[in-house]
Amino acid sequence: MPPVHYALVAYVKAPVGEFVERLRGELHPALSHLPAHLTVLPPRPLQGSEDEARQVVERICRNASPFEVVMGEVETFIPVTPTVFIRVAHAAYRLRELHDQLNIQALQAEEPWPYMPHLTIVKVGTPEEANNAFQVAEQRWSQYQGSRRVLIEELTFVREAPGETWEDLAPVPLGGSLAVKRGR
Repeated sequence: MPPVHYALVAYVKAPVGEFVERLRGELHPALSHLPAHLTVLPPRPLQGSEDEARQVVERICRNASPFEVVMGEVETFIPVTPTVFIRVAHAAYRLRELHDQLNIQALQAEEPWPYMPHLTIVKVGTPEEANNAFQVAEQRWSQYQGSRRVLIEELTFVREAPGETWEDLAPVPLGGSLAVKRGR
């Protein structure tokens, strides 16, 4: 049985997040359940316990202030992976700093690719599907009239679950302390 993976994400709400979720639902209905998010720590097995990882997240996030990023253009990771995304154009360095600070101890992992802050629209099966999705996404994004600004004030520690889903374990406010999700 492969190890369970964990990640740290910043959920993206209105209006950019709603745009991405609608577009994802149109381009890949099977993944329409996934909420829009910026990944701070990509999926990884833990190098310690869940509690140790939570402690690292709380300690680092307590000392990080909320910040704003601005979304840029639609791009793809083709040929590496058939993924279409919106690049973080302004203040991406803040996400990279958080990534580097959090990629330690129980959360430490060797990244398969260099970390690049982005908002995934869709990951599909083939480069051809990704090219088609890219063309649609690029056209729709060029017509998008809402704000491209995203406030990062909370990260969420998540665990891989069955059926291409993720379970929220704990929201962690930046500049605050861990709020443990109850009722599991």
